[in-house]
Amino acid sequence: GLGRLALEAAIAQDLPVLQTATLALVLLGVAAGVVVRALRNALIGRPLRDGALPTLHRPRLTPPRSLRWVAGGCALVLVALVVAGLLRDPLEVDTAARLLPPSAAHPLGTDSLGRDLLARLGHGALRTAGVALAVTVLSTVTGLLLGMVPRASAGLTEVVTTLPAVLAGLLIAGVTGPSVWGAAGAVCVVGWTPYAAQTGALVEQERASGHIAAAVTMGAGRLHLLRRHLLPAVAPALLRNALLRLPTTVLVLASLGFLGLGEQPPTPEWGRLLSENQPYVELAPWTVLGPAGALVLLSVLAVSGSALGGRRR
Repeated sequence: GLGRLALEAAIAQDLPVLQTATLALVLLGVAAGVVVRALRNALIGRPLRDGALPTLHRPRLTPPRSLRWVAGGCALVLVALVVAGLLRDPLEVDTAARLLPPSAAHPLGTDSLGRDLLARLGHGALRTAGVALAVTVLSTVTGLLLGMVPRASAGLTEVVTTLPAVLAGLLIAGVTGPSVWGAAGAVCVVGWTPYAAQTGALVEQERASGHIAAAVTMGAGRLHLLRRHLLPAVAPALLRNALLRLPTTVLVLASLGFLGLGEQPPTPEWGRLLSENQPYVELAPWTVLGPAGALVLLSVLAVSGSALGGRRR
C-alpha cells in the first residue's frame, strides 16, 4: 500500500516517489477528516448547533477492588523486574554462558553474548518506558493546547495524522542520525494529533451544552469557563486516552529501536532486545519472552489504570 511505498522510498532515498506517496497520504487523511467531521455533525444534529447537549463533566465512582488488585499486581511485578535488573550489569559479557535458560543465577536467561537478560531488561526500562512517558506527557500537553482552538488546528491535525511515526523517524534519522532522542522526537512530531482531535471534539461538544450558555449569560469570562467547565470536562477523558496510548507509544519506540532508528548498541533498549534476539527465538525462546512480557505487563497496567480513572456515575 501507500505506507509501504513511502517507507521503501524513504529507505532508498527516492525523493520523487516519497513526495508523491506522502502527498497522497496527506490528501487521503484530509479527505477522511472532512468526511468524519461531516458525519459527526450529521449524527449529533440540532443539539450541537442549538447548544442543547448535556455536560461531559461527571463525578467519579469508587473503582472495583478486583481492578485495583490487577493494576497493583502488574505494577508490583514490573517494578520488581526493573529493580532486580538495575542491580545487575547489563554490559557484562560471558561467552561461556551464551543462551543459557532461566536459572537462579540468570532469572530470565542470557543472550547470544552471555549477557544477563534481566539486567538488560531493567536498564532498558529506564530508557524505553521513561522516554515513552516523557513523549506521552509532551504529546498530551501539546494536543490539549492545540485542541482548545479546534477551528485553528483542525487542518494541521488532519495533515499530521497521516504521517506515520516510522516515516518521521526515517526523516529525523537522516538528519540527526539514529538515536533515542531522534526516535522520541519522531513520535512527538506525530503523537499529539489524537489528543488534539479528541480535545477539539470534546470542547466543541461542551460548548454546545446548556450550562455553558447559562454561565455566559450570567457574565462568566473565558478564564472562568476554561477553569470551571471546559478543563474539568476534557481533562479526565484526555488522561484516560493518554494512559491507554502509553503502551502504544512504548511499542512505537520499540519498533523504531527494532528498525535500528532508536538506541544504538550496546545500550539496552526493549525494541533492540527483541531485534537482537529474534534470530534465536526458536533455539532460545526465553531471549524474547522478557521484553515481550514487560510490554504485556505495561499494557495491562495502562488499561487497568485507565479503567480506574474512568469510572463515573
